[in-house]
Amino acid sequence: MVRLSVELINDSYQFINAVKQRELSLRNVQIPAIENLGATRDQFDVVDLSDNNIRKLDNLPLLKRLESLILHNNRIQQIQKDIDEMLPNLKWMVLTNNNLTELGDIDPLAGCPKLEYLTLMGNPLTHKPNYRLYVIFKVKSLRVLDYRRIRDAERKAPRHELKSRLRNPCPKKTRKPRLLRLKLGLPKNNRRLRKLLKARKLWPKLSSCKACCLPASFQLTLPQETRQMA
Repeated sequence: MVRLSVELINDSYQFINAVKQRELSLRNVQIPAIENLGATRDQFDVVDLSDNNIRKLDNLPLLKRLESLILHNNRIQQIQKDIDEMLPNLKWMVLTNNNLTELGDIDPLAGCPKLEYLTLMGNPLTHKPNYRLYVIFKVKSLRVLDYRRIRDAERKAPRHELKSRLRNPCPKKTRKPRLLRLKLGLPKNNRRLRKLLKARKLWPKLSSCKACCLPASFQLTLPQETRQMA
């Protein structure tokens, strides 16, 4: 098993990339964990750790200069909780094709004040409901997510949409009365029936959020005059 030793770091390819940043390439050396990055002496703007077997993004030393961390094609399942303190100037994070499974797995990135570009494509969490809204809501400094620029509408949406979805597992439905009418077999736009239900204090119960979640076995006992109208 290959370890990320000081000798390996010193012998790795170091160069000035196309945007005139100093980059360290540790691609495809099959390292299982991150270690000894302090040996870089904080001399690099970009560190590329793609195509390895890294399972945890942790054990990061303080690297004030580092702006881009590239981790394509690893097995990352967990992110260091204090990553914002260890990488205070992190701007790019590329985590394509890893094993982040839950939305909460990206929460440590919320503290990175300068993180603007994030890629999570190829992770199981991207298939979760409200994935994009959740990431935008958590990492407020983001400008681009999965190579798609974040629109103003997306940035504003989580404030009132995501919070309500997370807090209220059974949100109110705009067409509740129609759904309940279909369940009960009631006629459409029958004002007399609605008036009768309101008089007997049944209509507010039908319009409540809990009513739409009642089991299929629920049956409303309608009075004789109501059954005749239906």
